[in-house]
Amino acid sequence: MDDVEKLLKGTVEELDRLLSAKNVLGAPIEKDGATVIPIVSYGFGFGAGGAQTKTGPSGGTGAGGGIKPVGAIVFDADGARDEAVKGTMSSMADVVRDVAAAAVERGAKSAGGAGES
Repeated sequence: MDDVEKLLKGTVEELDRLLSAKNVLGAPIEKDGATVIPIVSYGFGFGAGGAQTKTGPSGGTGAGGGIKPVGAIVFDADGARDEAVKGTMSSMADVVRDVAAAAVERGAKSAGGAGES
């Protein structure tokens, strides 16, 4: 079982190193008087197990994860601002938000006009 504990400890230590807050913000990029700091979203999972069998101890670990750019913080002559990465999901969310806002506005106009006779 010592081998399983070593595997688990090594996996946890590596995930701890990877999942630090400093990894959410990338290294600043400077160009033409502007500084851009990339922002990412990431997620990881892992599992480990072990057993004592007739032939001796056995065990293993597994892990998986993903990293996705979500935006950047931009510092330039105009000040500081955040810029989102426009991907499929953010574009879909923008469309849904715009359609919902238009529907609410049409509904408010209809309700206001109905009471004015």
